[in-house]
Amino acid sequence: MALTKLPKAGLGTGSVSSDQIEDGTIQNQEFEDDTLTSAKLADSTIANAKLSNSSFTINGTSVNLGGSITANANVEWQSVVTSNTTMVAGRGYFVNTTSGAITMTLPSSATLGDTISIKDYAGTFATNNLIIGRNSHNIQGVANDSLLQTNRASVVLVYADATKGWLSTDEHNVADLQLSAFITATGGTETTTGDFKIHSFTSSGCFSVSTIGAGAGGPSNVDYLVVAGGGNGGGSLARAAGGGGAGGYRTSFPSPSCNAGAFPVSVQTYPITVGAGGASSPTASPNPGSDSIFSTITSAGGGGAGNESVGTNGGSGSGAGGSFGSGDRTGGSGNTPPVSPSQGNNGGNSRGGVTPYCNVAGGGGGGAGTSGSNATSGSSGAGGSGSSNSITGSSVTYAGGGGAGGGNSSSTGGSGGGGNGNDTNSGVGTAGTANTGGGGGGGKNPGASASGGSGIVIIRYKYQ
Repeated sequence: MALTKLPKAGLGTGSVSSDQIEDGTIQNQEFEDDTLTSAKLADSTIANAKLSNSSFTINGTSVNLGGSITANANVEWQSVVTSNTTMVAGRGYFVNTTSGAITMTLPSSATLGDTISIKDYAGTFATNNLIIGRNSHNIQGVANDSLLQTNRASVVLVYADATKGWLSTDEHNVADLQLSAFITATGGTETTTGDFKIHSFTSSGCFSVSTIGAGAGGPSNVDYLVVAGGGNGGGSLARAAGGGGAGGYRTSFPSPSCNAGAFPVSVQTYPITVGAGGASSPTASPNPGSDSIFSTITSAGGGGAGNESVGTNGGSGSGAGGSFGSGDRTGGSGNTPPVSPSQGNNGGNSRGGVTPYCNVAGGGGGGAGTSGSNATSGSSGAGGSGSSNSITGSSVTYAGGGGAGGGNSSSTGGSGGGGNGNDTNSGVGTAGTANTGGGGGGGKNPGASASGGSGIVIIRYKYQ
C-alpha cells in the first residue's frame, strides 16, 4: 500500500529498509521536499523496482537509474563507408573515397538538435570529393548540396530549423561547405551573354575548371564549338587548281535544352589545341590544316589542295585540280575520320582535257555546310558553305571551303572564311580567314598557293 505522507521528522534514521517497501510505491508526491535522504534508509539504497520512474533517456537510449552510458559527441560512430549512403541522425561516418567520389545523403526528415558527423577516413577528399546530398533540406541556409574537397576534412552538422536547415558546428580542413551552384573556370578570352560565360580560344591554351555546378540550376556540363584549321588552296601548271577543304566542324550547341550544356566536365585542366591552317606551299603541294582538340572532341584539319591532283581527305575534302592533258579528277572526301554528326563535306571534282586552256577548271573545297562545287567546262567550282553558330551569343559562320582556280572567271569561297579562287594567269587564290577554319582559294600560279585559315575552340556554360 502507499505510504501516508510523513512530516520532515517522521522517520528515524535507519528505520526503513528496502524490503519493507512494496514495488513501485514510492513517488515524489509522498514526501515533503528534502525529507528523504539516504541516511533514513537502513541499507542506503532503494531498488529501481520500488520507484514509479526508474529510468531516463539520453539520445534516444533508455538508461536505468544506477546504470551508465557512454556519450560520444552525441553520435554513434559507424564502420567505414565506401559507397553512397543515406545517413541517420545521431551517427558519425568515416568515409573512404579512395575508389571514387561518394554522396552521403542527409535524412529525409529532421528535428531540432539532430546531429551527424563526417570524417575523411583516408585523406582523399581532395582527389575524390564527398558530396553531402541535402535531401530537400537547406544546408547553411541554402538549398544546395554541399561539398567536402579538402583532405582530412571533418564536419559536425546539427539540424536547426526549416530556414537554416543543417548547420556546421565544428569544422576542420573545410574550405567551403556549400557546393557551388555553377561552374567556375578560366582560360582563353572570357565574355558573357546573359547567364552564360564564353571562353574563346584563338590559339592553343588551357581551360581550367576549379569548381563544377550542382543541381538543376547549375549543371556541370558545357557546350562546345571545335573548328580545325582549313587546308591550303592549290596552284597549277595548267591553270586550274582546286580549293582547300575547310577544317572539321564539331559542336554541341545548341544543346537539347540550350541551358544545361551537353558535355560533362570535372575539376581539372583541359589542354586546348587550336589547329593552324595549311601553309602556303612554294611548290603548290597539298598542306592539310591541323586538328583542333578539346578533351575527347577532335576536329580534323581540312584537306589541302595540290598541283593538278585529286583532292585530299580531311574534316572537309579539298577540291581536285584540273589539267589540259588529263581528264576530270575527283575531290577529296570530307568527314575523315568519320564522326557523327558529320564534321564536313566532300571537295568538288575538276574539269580537265578540254580546249582551250581557259575551259580547264578546278573543284571547290568542301565546307561544313555543303560540298564544294564541281567544275564545269570554263567554270571553276565554288567553295562549299560553312555552318553558322550562335554559341557566343551572335551568329557567326565557320568552316567554309576554298574556291577553285582556273576557268573563265574567279570562283568564290564558301561562307565561313573560305578564300576565293583566282582565274588570272599566275594568280594566287585568297587565304582562308583566320580562326574560321576556312579553306584557301585555288589559283593559276604553279609556284605558290594560298594558306588555309586557322581554327577556333569555344566553350560555353551557365555561370549564374
